[in-house]
Amino acid sequence: MLPTTADRVSHSTSQHVNAEIRRTTEQSVAHYGAAGPAAIERRLAELDAEWDVERTLESNASTLTLVGLTLAATVNRKWLALPMVVQAFLLQHALQGWCPPLPILRRLGIRTAEEINRERFALKAIRGDFEGAPSNPERAMEAVQR
Repeated sequence: MLPTTADRVSHSTSQHVNAEIRRTTEQSVAHYGAAGPAAIERRLAELDAEWDVERTLESNASTLTLVGLTLAATVNRKWLALPMVVQAFLLQHALQGWCPPLPILRRLGIRTAEEINRERFALKAIRGDFEGAPSNPERAMEAVQR
């Protein structure tokens, strides 16, 4: 059975790395929540520009595929092995939520879109965007974890 799209990357990531990413997110929410509305606005703009793990994998795979095809066309056909391997990894990631570069990217702190959205929604709750949402950073993070 294939994992769901929403949680396939986090299920394929070690619990230690997931915990570190969660801890970093909680610290960010606490920091920007305490810093006031202007800091929250700046952080929300940063979150809008943050690349998630899917975008990072896709752009790296595309780049390596194009490099391999260019080298195969101009240097040696053996370079076709590079795009074949890269595309096999990308297919594996699409199906299973895991591929060899994923553990490295996750250890570097590259988050899933859902993890980025959790921070975004917690900051918006603190800012007061949602009626009845907790404005305390810890309670806001608890609310978006559910």
